[in-house]
This record gives sequence, structure tokens and C-alpha cells, in this order.
Amino acid sequence: MNFRATRREPAQVDLTPLIDIIFQLVLFFMVSTTFIAAPGIQVDLPRSSAQTILQDQEDISIWMSEKGEIFVDEKPVTWDDLVAALNRAAERDPSTMVIIKADTAVGHGRVVAVMDLARSKGLTRLAIGTDAEAGRAGTEPEPED
Repeated sequence: MNFRATRREPAQVDLTPLIDIIFQLVLFFMVSTTFIAAPGIQVDLPRSSAQTILQDQEDISIWMSEKGEIFVDEKPVTWDDLVAALNRAAERDPSTMVIIKADTAVGHGRVVAVMDLARSKGLTRLAIGTDAEAGRAGTEPEPED
């Protein structure tokens, strides 16, 4: 009987097909993925040449569109949600800046109502958001078309 040990070749795993499949999966997911961008808020802000306010992380931006929509930090909200957001901000830090960015077509009364709501919650630092415009401060605005 011949019991000589035969030398065996070590088993090898060919990784090339595995890598090919992984690259194909990556390519498939890259092509089939849809990138959802946050919907932009269409607001035509008033123009001003006197802009000095910079937004902090704790500040609240309230956007008001001409359609009557209200957005808090670019998320659509109802009036009750706005009240709750202002309550949370006042509880967290009463010195939070509230920046109201209302479309030029929004009535003055609606803007004042939001300002009064913020003040009633104890938020006294209020600002009106505007678009920068070259020119002098205090000049008469151009007539609306």
C-alpha cells in the first residue's frame, strides 16, 4: 500500500465575478435612484439696500407666500403648527430671532398677525427678510406693475 501524502493545491476563490456583480449593482442603484430636492418656496421678497441681519442656527425663518401658505424653516405648516413652533422656540430660548420672509403680495395685516403671534409667545427679536438691492437706503420703492 502506498500511503504517500499527495500534495494538494490550495483552493482559490476567483473574486473577479463577485467584483463585476458589485459594480453592476452600484451602477444600477446610481441610475435608478431619484434625487428628491426640497421644493423651493416661491416668495418675492421686498428689496432693501440695508441688510445687516445674519441668520443663526437657532433663528426661525417664517416664509409667507402670496397663496396664503406658511413655511417654518422651509417646511409647510398650518397656523396651529406655527403657534406650536413659536411656543417651542420661546421655551427653548426667548431671545430667538424670528425672521419673517413674506412675499410682496402678502397683505400687511397677515405679516402683522404673525409678528403679534411671535410677540405674544415672548419672542421679541423680530426681523423682516428682504432681497438685497443696489441703491441707497431710504429711496422710494419702484411702483408695482
